[in-house]
Amino acid sequence: ERTAAGVEAVHQAASFDELYRRNGLQFLPFNTLYQLACERGVLDAADSMLLVPDLFAWLLTGEKVAERTNASTTGLLDVTTKEWDTALAERLGVSERILPRLVDPGETIGDLLPRVAKDLGGSAPVVAVGSHDTASAVVAVPMRADRAAYISCGTWGLVGVETREPVLTDAAREHNFTNEGGAFGRTRFLHNVMGLWLLSESIREWERTSGEKIDLPSLLAEAAEVTDPVGVFDANDSVFMPPGDMPGRISTWLAENGQPVPTTRAEFARSIIESLAEAFADAVRTASDLSGISVETIHIVGGGSLNELLCQLTADRAGVPVEAGPVEATAIGNLLVQGRAAGFIDGDLEDMREVVAKAFPPKRYAPA
Repeated sequence: ERTAAGVEAVHQAASFDELYRRNGLQFLPFNTLYQLACERGVLDAADSMLLVPDLFAWLLTGEKVAERTNASTTGLLDVTTKEWDTALAERLGVSERILPRLVDPGETIGDLLPRVAKDLGGSAPVVAVGSHDTASAVVAVPMRADRAAYISCGTWGLVGVETREPVLTDAAREHNFTNEGGAFGRTRFLHNVMGLWLLSESIREWERTSGEKIDLPSLLAEAAEVTDPVGVFDANDSVFMPPGDMPGRISTWLAENGQPVPTTRAEFARSIIESLAEAFADAVRTASDLSGISVETIHIVGGGSLNELLCQLTADRAGVPVEAGPVEATAIGNLLVQGRAAGFIDGDLEDMREVVAKAFPPKRYAPA
C-alpha cells in the first residue's frame, strides 16, 4: 500500500506510455521510481542514492557508483542510451546530484579501503558484477540466445529472452514486458511471473494452521501422482501477490472462475505447479512473438530447476524441451564476470556459457 501514492504521483508527472518509451520497464508498483516518489522529503536531504549492491561496494571501497544492470530497473535509466535520464529524474523530483556514476559488470570499482583490507588481511580490487540477481543468473544460462528462452525461477519466475536491443513496441508495453539491462550490453526482455512464492506461501499457511512441518519433496511427489484434473488459475493475478492464506485465495479464484477446487494439499500443489507451467509457457510464447526469436529450448535456472514436476509440465505446456540447471546460476554468473575481469576466463558471453554447460550439464525434459 505504501507505494500507491508514489504510483499516482509519478503518473501525474509522466504517463505510463511515456515512461515505457523512456525506460522500457513493465509496470510494477514497487519499481524504484515509485518508491522514491514516496520519499520526497528524505530525498531533499540525501547526498547520494545507492541501491543495496552499490551500498556494499561503497562500504568496501568508499566509491559511490551505480552498477548498470541494477540501475536499469529503477525506471530512471534511459533504455536506449543506458545513461541516467536526468530530465525525467528532475521532473519526478529526483535531483541529478544524488545519482552516482554508472559502471558496467566487469569494471573495477576500486580497491578495498585500508581498514577493510586490514580486517581481511590483504587488499584486493572490488569488481562490479551483474548486481541485479537475474542479470547474473542470465550470464550463467547455458543457452544459444538466438533460439532459446530462459526462466530464472525462485520466489518470482523471470521469463524471457536475451536481445541485442530493447523491444519498445506498443505490443510489448501492452503485454507488460520489461527491458532490463544485461551483462555485456545485452537486454533482458522478460516478464515477471508469480513464481514459487505461490507454493512456499501455501506451505507457510498450512504449517501455521496445522502446527506440523511439511516436507516439500514428499508434497511434490504426491502432487506428481495426482491423476484427476485440477483447476488452473491465473498465476499473474495480483490477488496472489500479498502474503497470507494463499490456499484460501486460490480456492476463491478457482470457485469464482468455474474451476475445480482442490481438497487435499497434493491437489493444491498440483494446481499451483500446473498454473505456473501454463503461465511460463504463455510468457515464453509471448516473448517469442514480441522479440522475433524462435524459441527451440527453454532453460530453467535457479531453485525451480530442481522441481522436476514444474520442469516437465512447462515442457508439456510449451511444446518444447526444457533444460534445467544450474541451480546456483546467480552465484555462477557473478563468478564468471569476476573471473573474466581477472583474466581467468577468455572470450565473450557465449564462451562463458559453454563453460557453464560443461561444468553443470543441464537435465533435459522432453515434452510429452
